[in-house]
Amino acid sequence: MRRPPACSRASIRTGAGDRERDVSARQAGESGGSVARDPRRLAGIALMCVAPVFFASLDATGKVLAGSGVDPLFTTFMRYAVNVGLVMAFLNPVTRPGVARSRRLPLQILRSLLLFGSTACNFLALRSLQLAETISIQFAAPLTVALLAGPLLGEWSSRLRLAAVAAGFVGVLVIVRPEALVAKPAILFSLGAMLCYAVYVIVTRKLAAYDSTATTVFYTGLGGLAVMSPLLPWIWTAPASGTVWALLIAVGLFGTIGHWLLVLAHARAPASLLAPFIYTQILWSVLLGYLLFGDVPSLWTMLGAGIIVASGLALLAEDALMRRPARRSEPASPRSGAPTQD
Repeated sequence: MRRPPACSRASIRTGAGDRERDVSARQAGESGGSVARDPRRLAGIALMCVAPVFFASLDATGKVLAGSGVDPLFTTFMRYAVNVGLVMAFLNPVTRPGVARSRRLPLQILRSLLLFGSTACNFLALRSLQLAETISIQFAAPLTVALLAGPLLGEWSSRLRLAAVAAGFVGVLVIVRPEALVAKPAILFSLGAMLCYAVYVIVTRKLAAYDSTATTVFYTGLGGLAVMSPLLPWIWTAPASGTVWALLIAVGLFGTIGHWLLVLAHARAPASLLAPFIYTQILWSVLLGYLLFGDVPSLWTMLGAGIIVASGLALLAEDALMRRPARRSEPASPRSGAPTQD
C-alpha cells in the first residue's frame, strides 16, 4: 500500500520499509538561502515528487491483479514477502548485529500488524473502487493523526488545527456519502485502511523514543508476513502467466522503492518543505486510473479530495506559524544575516 501524505508535527512522517523518518526543527531551519540555491533541497523535492509515482503504481498494480482474479490477500502476502526479502538482504542480524533487539517488542509487533491491516484493507477496497477514491480517503490519515496525537501522545491541537481537521473530515464525508456507501460498500475497507495507518503512525512515533530506525525497519514487514504465511494454502492463486508473477513481484518493489526514495528525500530537505509534494499522488492516481481502467473521478470525489488536501496544507501552515516565533528569537544565521526559515 502506498503511503499517504506527511503533515508536519502532528502528521505522518514517512520513511523506508514503512518506517517514518523525521527531520528535526533545527535541520528544517538551516537553509541559509533560498531553495533554488540549495542543491540538496532541490534534490529532496525531486525525490519527493518521484516517490508518489511508485505508490500510485503500487495501487494500480494491485487493482490490475484483482481484476485478473488474484486474491487481494495473496497480493498482500507478496507485498510483504518481497519487501522482507529486500530488507533482510541489507539489514539483518549478521550485517547489523543487535538490529533485532527491541526495547518495546510488543509495540513493534503491533505496528507491523497495523501496517498489514492497512495494506490488506486497501487491496480489498481496490477491487471495486477507483484509485482516486481510495487515495483521497487515505489522505485523511494525517488529519486523524492530528486528532489522536492529543490523547495518545500528549500533543494537543490548537483551535486552528482542530478546525482544519474538522474541515478535512467534511471532505471525507463528501466522498463517503450515504448513497456512495450503499453503492460501494468497499469504501468501508478504505476507511479501515486509513484508520489502521493513522494508528500505525502514532505507534511509530512512540517507538522512536525507544528503538533505532534500523530496528523498526527490520520489524516492519515481519508481522504481515507472519500473519499471511499460515493462510497461504487458502489464499494461494496460481498465477496464470509470467506477467502475473511479474506484477506480484512489482507490488513489493514499488512499495519498497517508494519508501526508500522518501528516506533519501528526508535526508536532504526538511519534512515541512517536502510534505505538500506527496499530494501529487492524487494526480498520478487519476492519470493511471484513466489510462489503465478508463476511470474518471466523480465531481464529489474531486471536491472531497480538494477539501482534504487543503486541510492537510492548513495543518502544515499552522505548524510553520507556530515554529516561526521560536526561530526569530534565535541569533541570525551568519550566512544570511536573518533568522533562518524553512
